[in-house]
Amino acid sequence: MPRPSEVSAEQRRLDREQAKQVSLRRIARLFAPYRWSLAVVVAVIVASSIVGLAQPFLLREVIDVALPQRDVTLLVWLVVGMVVVAAVTAAFGVVQTWISTKIGQRVMHTLRTDVFSHLQRLSLGFFTRTRTGEVQSRITNDIGGMQSVVTSTATSIAANLTTVIASSVAMVALSWQLSLVTLLVLPPAVLLSRRVARLRRTITAQRQRELADLNVTIEEGLSIDGVRLSRTLGTGDALVSRFTDSSLRLTDLELRSQLAGRWVMATMSIVFAAIPALIYLGAGLPWTAGALSIGTLVAFTSLQAGVFRPLSSLLDVGVSVSASLALFARIFEYQDTVIEVEEPEHPVDLGHPRGELRLEHVTFTYPGADRPALDDVSLDVPAGTTLALVGETGSGKSTLGSLVARLHDPDTGRITIDGVDLRDLRLDDLAAIVGVVSQETYLLHATVRENLRYAKPDATDAEIEAATRAAQVHHVIEGLSEGYDTVVGPRGHRFSGGERQRLAIARTLLRNPRILVLDEATSALDNATERAVQDAFDALAVGRTTLTIAHRLSTVQDADRIAVLDHGRVVESGTHTDLVSEHGRYAELTAA
Repeated sequence: MPRPSEVSAEQRRLDREQAKQVSLRRIARLFAPYRWSLAVVVAVIVASSIVGLAQPFLLREVIDVALPQRDVTLLVWLVVGMVVVAAVTAAFGVVQTWISTKIGQRVMHTLRTDVFSHLQRLSLGFFTRTRTGEVQSRITNDIGGMQSVVTSTATSIAANLTTVIASSVAMVALSWQLSLVTLLVLPPAVLLSRRVARLRRTITAQRQRELADLNVTIEEGLSIDGVRLSRTLGTGDALVSRFTDSSLRLTDLELRSQLAGRWVMATMSIVFAAIPALIYLGAGLPWTAGALSIGTLVAFTSLQAGVFRPLSSLLDVGVSVSASLALFARIFEYQDTVIEVEEPEHPVDLGHPRGELRLEHVTFTYPGADRPALDDVSLDVPAGTTLALVGETGSGKSTLGSLVARLHDPDTGRITIDGVDLRDLRLDDLAAIVGVVSQETYLLHATVRENLRYAKPDATDAEIEAATRAAQVHHVIEGLSEGYDTVVGPRGHRFSGGERQRLAIARTLLRNPRILVLDEATSALDNATERAVQDAFDALAVGRTTLTIAHRLSTVQDADRIAVLDHGRVVESGTHTDLVSEHGRYAELTAA
């Protein structure tokens, strides 16, 4: 894992280019649905700024008129006015904070859900190429890092800009000569803040990458499988060392991020503080004494502070926005990832499908592979029949099953159900038609009942029990202390491999799909349980189309048809008896 100082110049250049490509207009579109609420916030801000301008003028009257003339009545009214101004601006501040925070949180909610929804639609290839911890880091850490910018930036800009403009106008009204002195510090302040912004943007990109690496270490090291692997290989100390090094690098980047440009910003603060002091000095010199009243001088410096504070805030906001572009770039990168398996523009409704499955000259190659996983495959599976796919590991059996479930789309050719191309069916409709039980079983960290209802949310307890009985797992669940309310644990590790697979079978049976894809569905079962589950499948398969993928040839001998795959091509096809008699590839596999 490279240290921050070892991050390549090319990576830093890519980070800068990626951040530059983030359009501020695209960010602004996130707030478009709340334009009227934002208008109300701006109106409140303007009103608050205008009311707040009365404060220095009231102060001038106190110093120049009420106190020297000992006018108690005027003094009381001026003091009441100052309190009222403070109360009104405070009330406006509460209203502004409430509305702006509400808008910001809704924008954050929309951004999180949009990213999550988009990721749900991406192909399996994306998740094969991307680390799980990386995905989680972008949804939680990157979007979370944008929260302060999203929730407060727009209102902060409006509030500070309005205050600067209004205060500048009031300063000119009091003394245009002194106002010119104030303007001298603005150009260097803006240039210095832009320099700080570029520095923080680069560090932010490095920090988020390191944070993603830390998340990956946590995901890999603290999952059930990760802990089991580290215990059996004795790599716990090495994993702790890796985590410690990553955490130290992250600490260093956080420190650099917080200190980046602090001396520059501190210098500007000193300059902003020095200007009023110089004005006091100039007003006290013999040749300028008496040019301004004390009240005007105090009111002007008060207004000047009212300019410098929001001006500093504006510069800080600019720095924060520029740094956050690195975060927006990482999020928008996911949102812009092309969806390979798209919903059809004009979907076809099959109504009550018969389940006739056909593959017509299907070819598919995984990205980066040097040869096709499937090469010109054509198969016809009449409704209600069983097709078994056999072949050595890597022959393309599981790939074919994933294409039928439309986890990928073929490069050429097409797959149809009842004559309709899978790409013309809604994904939800296809998922209801095609049920998949794979050799890799995934269960949610929830109860048995919740795991089964994940397939059919409105399933009754009777339907759940019928499915588990058919999958030969009901007696296992009944033997648990909490029965169907037992929590299965992360990835279902509460159960054995065979029990998890039977639960997955029950989950699929509960959906009652028209087409079944059984990808080594009984591979983790012992012989006795396998026979029982196979009997359940045989009963269920009556009137349904079943695609069975198996290494154990004994489980497919009764299939209506068997297709033998070799390097992605169908080399033989027929019944068990016919293929054995031909003494071809299937006969070799049977004899092995």
